[in-house]
Amino acid sequence: MTTPRIPVEEEDGPALDLPAPKITERVITAAAGLPVLVSGLLGLVAGVGSMIAGGVQISGGAKGVGVALVIAGPVLALASLLTLCGLTVVSPGEARVVQLLGNYRGTIRAEGLSWLNPFTSRRRISTRIRNHETETTKVNDADGNPIEMAAVVVWQVEDTAKAVFEVDDYTDFVAIQTETAVRHIASSYPYDAHHEGQLSLRDGADEVTRKLSAEIAARVVSAGVRVVESRITRLAYAPEVAQVMLQRQQAGAVVAARRLIVEGAVGMVEEALDRLAERDVVELDEERKAAMVSNLLVVLCGDRGTQPVVNTGSLYQ
Repeated sequence: MTTPRIPVEEEDGPALDLPAPKITERVITAAAGLPVLVSGLLGLVAGVGSMIAGGVQISGGAKGVGVALVIAGPVLALASLLTLCGLTVVSPGEARVVQLLGNYRGTIRAEGLSWLNPFTSRRRISTRIRNHETETTKVNDADGNPIEMAAVVVWQVEDTAKAVFEVDDYTDFVAIQTETAVRHIASSYPYDAHHEGQLSLRDGADEVTRKLSAEIAARVVSAGVRVVESRITRLAYAPEVAQVMLQRQQAGAVVAARRLIVEGAVGMVEEALDRLAERDVVELDEERKAAMVSNLLVVLCGDRGTQPVVNTGSLYQ
C-alpha cells in the first residue's frame, strides 16, 4: 500500500513531497489525581495495618481471621501501589503523549496532577519555545561565489503526536531541515545585486528571511513543529575570496561616486554658462566655451586641488 503524500509548495524551487501524517494529536482529559493520591496512600496504610493486625490475631489464637488479614494486607497494598503508578504530573510548558499497548490514546496538556490507566506509557514532550542556531555553512551563492551563512530559527512543538510518531527525533529533524533550507536559500540568490530590482542576500535581507522562514516551516511541518521566526545571523564571503570581493565592492563604490560627481559638475557648468549668457557678462564663442567647460570640469571633477593660471593679457592671448 502506497503512503499518501502531501505536496507542499515552496515559494522558490520545487515542491516538497511530504508523506501525509498517519497520526495527529488529540487532547484527552484525565481524572483528577489528588483524590487518587489520597486513596492510594490510605490503601497502603490499610494494607500494612492489615498485615500487622493479622499477625496479632494469629498470635492470639484466631488463626482464621489472622490468615485472612495477612493475605488481604499485601493484596490491598499492591493494588494501592499499582493505582499510584497511574499518577502523572504535567508541568507548565509540557505535554504527555499517552500510549496503551503500543496504541496512541491521546495527549494530556492540562497542567497539574492527573490519573491515567497505570498500564499506559506517558512520554514527556516539551511545548516550550526553543532556539536552534545553525553552524556557519560554506556554500556557493547563485553566482558561484563561496559565502558563509548561518541562521537561527525559533520553533515550538505544535502537534505532539506528529513529533513523536512521524519522525525518529524531532529535534534532530528540525536541525537538519533548517541547515538544508539555509543551503538552498543561499544558493538561490546572489550575494550582491547586479542590477536594480534584483533580490540579493545582502540587500534583500527582509525578503530573504521571509522566504527562509517559509521554507523551514514547509520542511518541518510533518514533525508537528511550528516555526515562530527565523533570522540570518551571519552572511559574508568566504575568507579565500573576501579580499577580492571587497576590492570589487570598493571599485563599484568609487564608480558610483564618480558618476555622481560628474553629473553634478555638468549641471554646475550648464548653470554657469546660462547665467553668463543671461547677464551678458561676456560673449564667448564656441571655442572659448569649450575651453571654459573643460577647465570647469577639471576643477570640479579632480580629486586634487588645481593650480590656477592667471591670464594678464586679453581673453584671446
